[in-house]
Amino acid sequence: MHSLPHDHTGARIRRLRLERHLTQAALAELSSIPYGTLTKVEQGVTPASPYVIAAAARALRVQVETVTGQPYVTELRADELDVLIRPIREALDVYDLGADPDIAPRPQELLAADAEELLVAVRAGEIKQVASRIPGLIQEVTTAAHAAPGQKSWLLLASTYRTAYDVASKLGYYDLAAIALARMDWAAQRGSNAVIGGMYRYMRALTYLREGGYKTGQLLIDLGLRTLEQAEPGREREVVTGQLHLGAAVMAGRSKDRHRADGHLSEAGRIAEGTGEAVETHWLAFGPTNVQVHRVSVLAELDEYGQAAQEGLGVNIPANWPKSRRSHHYAELARAQMWTGDLDASFQNLLRARKSAPQQARYHQTVRETYAGLEAARRQLPDSFLSYGSWLGI
Repeated sequence: MHSLPHDHTGARIRRLRLERHLTQAALAELSSIPYGTLTKVEQGVTPASPYVIAAAARALRVQVETVTGQPYVTELRADELDVLIRPIREALDVYDLGADPDIAPRPQELLAADAEELLVAVRAGEIKQVASRIPGLIQEVTTAAHAAPGQKSWLLLASTYRTAYDVASKLGYYDLAAIALARMDWAAQRGSNAVIGGMYRYMRALTYLREGGYKTGQLLIDLGLRTLEQAEPGREREVVTGQLHLGAAVMAGRSKDRHRADGHLSEAGRIAEGTGEAVETHWLAFGPTNVQVHRVSVLAELDEYGQAAQEGLGVNIPANWPKSRRSHHYAELARAQMWTGDLDASFQNLLRARKSAPQQARYHQTVRETYAGLEAARRQLPDSFLSYGSWLGI
């Protein structure tokens, strides 16, 4: 394998390490990253896994996005997405200012239809469309909720905040995503809905997964499960409970706790047998397929890439599965295949990830790190490989 010729995650880790006046041995000890792995990552010989990225960021006391280089401003500007971030931030900032006298909100059923449409659109990978529409909808629903407060109004507002979180996190604006999550919790508390409260804790736990705060993430999962016990029994509660177990499984996998990961996967599988495919329940795409997909992710987090690749090939994705989830699965499968040396198959799945949800794949960290790994391999790859890198902005 050869070093990457461009700025990459490993190069950023090296620069940050030197800024902290740390040797490679010192950073390896502080982060618990094996010394050999760290040196190869810094050289660009080995791509950085999510575990390595989070561990390095925590040891260096910086945000994960400082290590990954997110948000990818040049690409965002080229796609005219950067100008859509400030309106979202401003819409989130007026949550507690009451009704805006200059806004005459439409009837609640029309607002709810728009909110649902955007939930579907972001899962179809239509990030730019959603980013352009969500600020206005948040402001309209905010005014409606303050003008006529009630459970439905507050929960509708929580839904719009969730969509803002989806957009911000997919584009790499994690500070904004955290604000959106806090707003979602604020609205959900006023709506007194235990299911939404459980979802909020699931989504918040994912932020700790990305940052390497596995203990805190597990505590949030446990709190989410306790919160859901207060909800009315039924399929809705079961779906969100199952999704929490899936999140916990990935958390345990990334922290290299195979026993705990297997336990959460097993429980999620048991729940999925009862719910069946529940794609549209809060658009979590929960069901037997999502359990299979998460099993692939967990195996990859445990560095069992061969088994992950094998099981990934056996996943049959339903036709009505959200394109964003489909794209994410292809990216995970590509990562596992890259590590097993199946470079052609890995690149084909990167292409599938782009075809399924191009706007998401372009800003997806796993897609970028996997492409970097394929590029470092310097083996025979199709001519389209370089054009894919240009599209990513690498």
